[in-house]
Amino acid sequence: MHSPGTLYLIPAPIGGGALEASIPQGTLAVLRRLNYFVVEEARTARRYLRAASVTAPVDTLHFSTLNEHTPPEAVPQLLQPALDGYDMGLLSEAGAPAVADPGAALVRLAHAKKVEVSPLVGPSSLLLALMASGMNGQSFAFAGYLPVKPHERRQRIKQLERLSAQGKQTQLFIETPYRNLPLLQDILQTAAPATLVCVAANLTQPDAFVRTAAVAEWKTAPPPDIHKKPCIFLLLAADGF
Repeated sequence: MHSPGTLYLIPAPIGGGALEASIPQGTLAVLRRLNYFVVEEARTARRYLRAASVTAPVDTLHFSTLNEHTPPEAVPQLLQPALDGYDMGLLSEAGAPAVADPGAALVRLAHAKKVEVSPLVGPSSLLLALMASGMNGQSFAFAGYLPVKPHERRQRIKQLERLSAQGKQTQLFIETPYRNLPLLQDILQTAAPATLVCVAANLTQPDAFVRTAAVAEWKTAPPPDIHKKPCIFLLLAADGF
């Protein structure tokens, strides 16, 4: 019997620019020797491999898709190359795979099937935003996407603000880029004047924007140009740090 292969979790660049600026050589070296990949979108993955100078013949590279449309019963088949003894890579569209990402289901299955899981170094917009925010980096939570309906979204913001105050905890969350400004407006209308809010947009890019200020201060300045830009939002209640 053969031993299972390893499932490598391979971060992808958050945006454009030189690959070497955000992906270490060690991660690229692993990427270049793999032939089996589970990806969110094959076209994006192929573009990444070309930028990484993957020279393997096209017909030797195998891509399986795992995204929000993949039914749970289809996930076991995606892990089959590792069970057959081949190393394989899990790629996200951007940043760290399996974080706010459907790849977590494959990682969970790999553990259940005794397949070694190896996370590789690369960019994580959540940690980059937390680092740059000046907020509490010893206690924080990621809340994912907030509700789309404005009333429910404002309720959730108040809930996160209470959790931040109670636990002295930074709250991180995200939104679909074209809804960034409505979310920011709801935060400023809902949170207390002294609550700290950070907006971190287009991280690792030349036009990256990071600003932390109290809600009252945010209200006196023009809104940032974050429409359709990948953003991380952070909130910390005034007595939370």
